[in-house]
Amino acid sequence: MRLTRTIALLLLALAVYYSFKSLMPPYESDSKTDMGSFSTDNALTHVKQLSLEPHAVGFSGHSNALTYVISELKSMGLQTITQEGYTAGDWGNLSKATNVLARIKGTEDGKALMLMSHYDSNPHSSFGASDAASGVATIIEGVRAFLADNKTPKNDIIILITDAEELGLNGADLFVNKHPWAEDVGLVLNFEARGSGGPSYMLIETNRGNGKLIKEFTKANPEYPVANSLAYSIYKMLPNDTDLTVFREDGDIDGFNFAFIDDHYDYHTALDNYERLDRNSLTHQGSYLMPLLNHFSNADLDNLKSLDDYIYFNVPFFRLVSYPFEWIWPMFSIAGLLFIGLLLLGFKKKVLNAKSILIGFIPLLLVLLLNGLFGYISWPFLKWWYPDYQDMLHGFTYNGHTYILEMSFLAVGTCFFVYNRFKKINTPSLLVAPIFIWLVICGLVAYYLKGASFFIVPLFGLLAAFLVYINQEKPNALLLLFLALPGIFIYAPFVKMFPVGLGLKMMAAATIFVTLIYFIVLPLFRQIKNPVRLTILAFMFFAIFAISAHLNSGFSESNPKPSSLLYVYDADKNTAKWATYDTRTIGWNGQFLGEKKKPVSKESSNIISSKYSTGFTYVAETAPKSIKAPRIDIVQDTVVGDERIIALCITPQRDVNRLEVFTNTISINNATINTIKLSDYFLENRRYGKLITHYISDNDFTEIELSIPKEEPLELTFFEASNDLLTNKQFSVPERPKNSIPMPFVLNDAILVTKTLKFE
Repeated sequence: MRLTRTIALLLLALAVYYSFKSLMPPYESDSKTDMGSFSTDNALTHVKQLSLEPHAVGFSGHSNALTYVISELKSMGLQTITQEGYTAGDWGNLSKATNVLARIKGTEDGKALMLMSHYDSNPHSSFGASDAASGVATIIEGVRAFLADNKTPKNDIIILITDAEELGLNGADLFVNKHPWAEDVGLVLNFEARGSGGPSYMLIETNRGNGKLIKEFTKANPEYPVANSLAYSIYKMLPNDTDLTVFREDGDIDGFNFAFIDDHYDYHTALDNYERLDRNSLTHQGSYLMPLLNHFSNADLDNLKSLDDYIYFNVPFFRLVSYPFEWIWPMFSIAGLLFIGLLLLGFKKKVLNAKSILIGFIPLLLVLLLNGLFGYISWPFLKWWYPDYQDMLHGFTYNGHTYILEMSFLAVGTCFFVYNRFKKINTPSLLVAPIFIWLVICGLVAYYLKGASFFIVPLFGLLAAFLVYINQEKPNALLLLFLALPGIFIYAPFVKMFPVGLGLKMMAAATIFVTLIYFIVLPLFRQIKNPVRLTILAFMFFAIFAISAHLNSGFSESNPKPSSLLYVYDADKNTAKWATYDTRTIGWNGQFLGEKKKPVSKESSNIISSKYSTGFTYVAETAPKSIKAPRIDIVQDTVVGDERIIALCITPQRDVNRLEVFTNTISINNATINTIKLSDYFLENRRYGKLITHYISDNDFTEIELSIPKEEPLELTFFEASNDLLTNKQFSVPERPKNSIPMPFVLNDAILVTKTLKFE
């Protein structure tokens, strides 16, 4: 019996490990792969070539990446075309995008399958290896393997490698709204990344039900699907959209996103390079593409719309499991009726005691409260204890995975410690509270968050264990482990997914999930004769990982600290200042800000756009230099009826990368930038007075035409930036030390010129 319990505990640990290990395929050098199979090594060659240098729109490496994509598609015998034009999207981010397109003709005239990724990297320091050279490489290699088999598809296959995704989904906007091929597209497979590693999640984009999409995805049968109907809800919580969002919103075109999101600290940084790309993640992308390409290139893409929604989730050995929304309440009702029936049976057999059942709610509520509190305060505490963490805008530190392990073992240890105090309560009575709380959770998600309704599935295992305990005083530990496996396989990956996907601020979700999983495994744990040992073991691992996290909390060449520095020149006042976003400066930028640096209030710091509305933290006055301000020509200023029409042309007088224009608080009836009309939605929801951000290519000019109420005064503030602070000959800013990188998500390493223009 003791041996059986020991084996069960070892198998439990193995099951937890396997729940993560089984999510994606291992990378293996594939020199012996046949020509018709996806080769990760071939894809890596493309990633390496595309990520030799930063290649954001308007930067020197951009044209090299464009040329490489075109040449690789042409080398496979594909006729390649480009599409170029300005768009501003719904974000007010204007850029000139250059898309690359190719088309493989099918045998029939139905809708086409589209393969999509983007080739631009994020400004200004990212090498874009994962985001999204990995996606481009996956498509190029997948198409090569497909063509090598001399297959003639039923459907046309359109390859779209978009541009300016990082700036505002501009390339996708250009294609969907201005290219004739957009009407031919029936389904899109989009390959992305929001980190440099981890499993690739499948996320559906559709305006209707997902039923037929899930059925066809299941028929394609990718070997390592990582997907669940809750993930799309989480995806929408992130401050991210993808090119596929434009297809859904503007073209009502359905599709699948495939994106890996782990090692988030590399995202949009100089660390997004070839060396740090997880080879397993790239292999995972290929394992999606090939079966889906083979299936959807021959499927009926005219018949994918559906009004029905499906619950779906991945589980080891069964791949993707799905069932219709119509099953949600029947399954919940069955679970509820089984619970009531088992309660009646337990009281009839006199193995349940009302008082013991009520006492059983005490440890349950205690562990939920304590572990939720531990998780909630962990990130604020870490930022207080390690102030430099505040400069990691990702919200996920280099040792973030260690913190997840640390807090998970703290939660497990807390569960053991609290429940050990109630070991005199008989097990059947103690199980009532966990079953009840799981029923409440399942009822709430069934009503408010239907995509998470698969949470009910492991509950049936817990109910079965409850039945076993009602009928047996000493059940077999291996049987109890078997009944807990659905909960382990389904829930365990969420412990990592929430803080990885949403940042360490979501550690409470991880600790709560650990607690809920403990409830699922509680029937097995009650078999342990000396649970104190497990308590000590859990707290020991907590201490080990806490020490490890502390020892690795600093910064190094492999884990560099983000830093920032800008030179801000006010052309109206002929004054200048150094500025930074750093909460704690390093020697590199501290030498310019000096001891006289002044803190900047949050209210006055949001003067230029950034992903998380990050503003300057410190500024320090400095001597002005001869920086040329943009030339602003007033082309028109007339009154027509109740409207005032103002037209301007802003021309750079130096090499620049970006122009932002802000206004005072004023109603704008219409706005056109470089002949592109800004959407009414954007004009009605402008933040901080932003009018436009123009990501400039080839030092192009910016033409603005505004229509405003004639009686309202207008004030325009221009922010013209160049990312050449470290190379401009007027400055002597040294290179960063190797233990630091440019801070992402903000304007950085820049010479910023401001100028104001008033129309009374």
